[in-house]
Amino acid sequence: MSSPGTGRRLWALAEPLHAVTYFAEEARSAGEAAGLSGFWSTYFALRAAPLGPVGPAVVTATFYNFAPGFVARRVPAVWDAVTPAAALEARLAGADAALRRVLGEWVTSAEAAEAAALARGAAEAVDDAPGRPLAAANAALPSPDEPHLALWQAVTTLREHRGDGHNAALLEREVSGAASHVLVAAAGRVDREWLQRARGWDDGAWDAAVGQLTARGWLDGDGLSAEGLAMTTAIEADTDRLALAPWRAIGDVRCDRLAELLTPVRRALVTAGLFPDRNPIGVAPDAA
Repeated sequence: MSSPGTGRRLWALAEPLHAVTYFAEEARSAGEAAGLSGFWSTYFALRAAPLGPVGPAVVTATFYNFAPGFVARRVPAVWDAVTPAAALEARLAGADAALRRVLGEWVTSAEAAEAAALARGAAEAVDDAPGRPLAAANAALPSPDEPHLALWQAVTTLREHRGDGHNAALLEREVSGAASHVLVAAAGRVDREWLQRARGWDDGAWDAAVGQLTARGWLDGDGLSAEGLAMTTAIEADTDRLALAPWRAIGDVRCDRLAELLTPVRRALVTAGLFPDRNPIGVAPDAA
């Protein structure tokens, strides 16, 4: 039976493949050609496009960890520049061009077709996704014919499935978007200034979240308290557990084979600079 560690490993291996949408020059060019301008407007439009022309409240709720005002400065204005359908076309075109450039002949290889079939099998288990809006919206999209794009779409669906589960784990423990980043900073994983800049939280919102977590006993003068460490560990464990169902659907042998196929793909994308260790959407997960 697949373990939670299997899901975490496959997420780490697949994340750079999903993220070409945001960091590849081809993706930015495709967004600009569609009418988008700037990193964050492109990011919100391309990621939210499967949901349709939703407003800032829906994007804030489903993305979970961005400050509402940060979202509202881009949404719904992005839908004046591009329709969701055009944004979906742009993100696929950008991924196509970037993957062809970096992976070369691999995109038409037997390995690409095999990886696509395995990832698609897991993604198909996301069809019934109560409480997982981004996963459900991506799962409802047609799978592209080309293997490398079918693989990209499948790992994107699986990535959003995991993210929706992570949001549920935070919500169950009444951890807000701002508080989730305070915990990350308190654990020493990323500094406060960078997180505030990347998610739009001002000092007032950040300090309020610190006060709330301190009152709950999760923070002390040295950062995370023992209780805070236990709770953040529990949140990560729940995230892994809630992400497991699609991987169980294809079983251990296929999961191991997919990991084997994704390893050189991840290496090539990271080497090409398409998934920097620290980037505007997060910190690169460890695939070791």
